[in-house]
Amino acid sequence: MDDVELKRELERAHADCFGWAMACCGRDRDDAEEVLQTVYLTVLDGRARYDGRSSFRTWLFGVIRLTAVSERRKAWLRGLLLEREAGRGKREAGILAPNSFAAPDSEVEHESRRDGLRHALGQLAKRQREVLQLVFYHDLTVDEAANVMRVSVGSARTHYARGKARLATLLGNSREL
Repeated sequence: MDDVELKRELERAHADCFGWAMACCGRDRDDAEEVLQTVYLTVLDGRARYDGRSSFRTWLFGVIRLTAVSERRKAWLRGLLLEREAGRGKREAGILAPNSFAAPDSEVEHESRRDGLRHALGQLAKRQREVLQLVFYHDLTVDEAANVMRVSVGSARTHYARGKARLATLLGNSREL
């Protein structure tokens, strides 16, 4: 695909790409715009190349998903480092009160549940984890997740059902997810 055709395809798919980027970014418009800009630059400068093994739109959605995940990971790490540095600076200056390290019970419980879920998701097979994340965290249907993952709809449904069942077992929760 030459540069002119590539730009034309990107223009045609822009509205759909923006919607998908919004889904990948938790409906945060600024993050979605940033991810989409990064994707377009990546595609136009040749770091991501369309190989024709799927539709252009499916391939582009996959690039958007991977870029959104990468950007979210970078933002999380930056926030973690800033938080760590801010805490270190306050401790060194003696600013924090003695009780400031103790979290309220509800916050501790929330952290514990989130850590448990994160650990349980890490125990799932890769495709089970991916389909659950696309459906629950990115508001996609199982059919849409299948397209992004480049698997059949039947395969995606199987991974979805098995992933939910395994996650319920890992979390020790008998109720259906």
